[in-house]
Amino acid sequence: MVRSNRLGVQGFAVWFLGVALLVASSAAAERQDRAAWMKDAQWGVMNHYLADWIARVEKMEMSVEQWNKLIDGFDAEGLAKQIESVGAGYYLITIGQNSGYYLSHNAVYDKYVGIQPSKCSRRDLVADLSRALRKRGIKLMVYLPAGAPGSDRVAREALQWQNGAYPNREFQLKWEQVIREWSAGWGRKVDGWWFDGCYWPNTMYRSDEVPNFASFSAAARSGNPDSVVAFNPGVVPRILSLTPHEDYTAGEINDPNRVEIRRAVNGKIDGVQVHILSFLGERWGMGAPRFATEQVVKWSQGIRKQGGVITWDVPIQPDGLVSQPFMDQLTAVGKALARRGE
Repeated sequence: MVRSNRLGVQGFAVWFLGVALLVASSAAAERQDRAAWMKDAQWGVMNHYLADWIARVEKMEMSVEQWNKLIDGFDAEGLAKQIESVGAGYYLITIGQNSGYYLSHNAVYDKYVGIQPSKCSRRDLVADLSRALRKRGIKLMVYLPAGAPGSDRVAREALQWQNGAYPNREFQLKWEQVIREWSAGWGRKVDGWWFDGCYWPNTMYRSDEVPNFASFSAAARSGNPDSVVAFNPGVVPRILSLTPHEDYTAGEINDPNRVEIRRAVNGKIDGVQVHILSFLGERWGMGAPRFATEQVVKWSQGIRKQGGVITWDVPIQPDGLVSQPFMDQLTAVGKALARRGE
């Protein structure tokens, strides 16, 4: 009788362990499957719509009034038509970067930073872009630095940001709240996040206690649990994943000739979708085309043949539209990748 009970307990333990492994396996599969749509989408277009960059190129003085004027004049419908016409499956745009100007309002950010009038735009351009893109079957992704706006001293100090290899715990707790505010407001209007500047993953995000990679990604997915997330360690030719909490590789690369994709299986490296991000202009978001169209097409096809996904950054005009020379290159990419077998 005692022997029978002991076997029963052991049997239950084995059953319980099996269920736990099944749940863990299902969770892992769910994480990996978030990026399945990216492989189907094949490629995307990115724009850096940034206040300080626009001011530099257009030789204008930036202010809250000027920023809102630019955002109000952004042709979301016109841009969505352009993205549709080139055949891209998704679109990626910057929420903001170093200037402290953002293209969507955020009450949590304003509460912490205290800048009045707010440098977050009145118009929610992300929501309007999502509406224009979604009706054309195109997904929307957003870019955000992992740190505070570097050129805004007031914001840096209010958010308690330390630029360097520090835990930055106080900052990260605040920044995750800011991210949650945007994510919750947008919900399923946003399909993915690309976080820049994750230069100190060990000291900032690999702790067992929050804030960490788990809480960071959870903040981004708070409005849409299916959002894909990537964390960028910087310009690294060898494509790699930083954490199991991301769904695709950030893949920032300045020279597409130097891309190294090692041991990819069905388009995945270390369990996440292979993704490359590079630019077609002379610099990120600026200048004339630096490559021959044939070369851009060849690189794009090469990434696709390995099961990867590629995003091309191109300059954007103040009205929110892409100029014709870059439209010509993007159109060529779309046509090439649409051909069977490419």
